[in-house]
Amino acid sequence: MSIMVVIPAFNEEARIGATLEAVKSLPGISRILVVSDGSTDRTPDVARQLGVEVLELAANQGKGGAMNASLPLIDTDIVVFLDADLGQSAREAGKLIDPLIKGTADLSIAAFPPPTRKGGFGIVKGTAAWALRRQGQMQAASPLSGQRAMHRQVLQVVAPFQERYGVELGMTLTALRKGFRVVEVPTLMSHNESGRNLTGFIHRGRQFLDILRLLFLVRR
Repeated sequence: MSIMVVIPAFNEEARIGATLEAVKSLPGISRILVVSDGSTDRTPDVARQLGVEVLELAANQGKGGAMNASLPLIDTDIVVFLDADLGQSAREAGKLIDPLIKGTADLSIAAFPPPTRKGGFGIVKGTAAWALRRQGQMQAASPLSGQRAMHRQVLQVVAPFQERYGVELGMTLTALRKGFRVVEVPTLMSHNESGRNLTGFIHRGRQFLDILRLLFLVRR
């Protein structure tokens, strides 16, 4: 099976190099595409220096928008979406690909270890987990994880993606509703964590509002 990795990235020059080196070490990867989402730093330059494909967007479109921009370029049997700030832990993406190759899943999602520092109060994550239990009796430890692998036929059903913070939850809800096999895979992945500070609370507030909007649209 051919496998493509898509990495949306916004101003990630500090970590994108380590992430790409880790992805390049994985066996069986056919293509790697970095979508520079209106980056104003050297993110696209670092990616090109490492020999991967780069799609540069003129303005920031958000993660879902960057993922949507990659859709016309995806031509493989399996596509893996990864965050740009995973660093060396991106090697764990192989664990997401295995269930698809073995035929035991159609969409796999990375479950992260417990955070190393206190973040929010679990409201956003809890709401997303509740929605997945309600839709498909899925018990999700990391319902908002952006690290995902899927067969191309799943991609064709779940795309285009929500362009705001509801991208991951919307994708999973659609896949479950369409009867695809969705599994969570324990990994040792890690990325930049938002703490209990003003920036972190603003981020989680926007995330929560987007998830509420998504759930409202799903119920209509």
